[in-house]
Amino acid sequence: MKNPKPMMGVVVLIALAAVVMAVVTVKISPLDQNNAAFSVEQPYLRNDQADATLARAFFVLGNQTGKEDRLIGAESDVAEMVELHSETKVADGGVEMGEIEGGVALADGESHVFGPSGDHLMFFGLTGPLVQGQLVPVTLKFEVAGDVEIVVPVDQTR
Repeated sequence: MKNPKPMMGVVVLIALAAVVMAVVTVKISPLDQNNAAFSVEQPYLRNDQADATLARAFFVLGNQTGKEDRLIGAESDVAEMVELHSETKVADGGVEMGEIEGGVALADGESHVFGPSGDHLMFFGLTGPLVQGQLVPVTLKFEVAGDVEIVVPVDQTR
């Protein structure tokens, strides 16, 4: 039988990635004492081709801050620009994509899905290749809460 240690490392890495992708909760501020938070569930980032300069991030964003807020932007060091984007099907069967003007309103206690064939974060001008399992820091910009840091794993298989 071969040495099981290398296989154990792979299993541990996959388990860790699964935990990170399951649920990521971020605090508004380390000074916040009221347990108010945004939740980011099932996050992942992918591009369609290895040499692509574009990528899309998907997740479910929940607001448990006690206040209505609006996601107005995002940024990440892995891209020159990150936009809130929407994808909609048009009458001829095609798809239109474009920036979400004015951001995404999020009432307290509600969630918004950023998913394939819908709203998503669009990363323009990738600064390097995305590597399967890579953890990408992303700053979400809110009207009320300000900047909120999240981590989004690269998953090219979804």
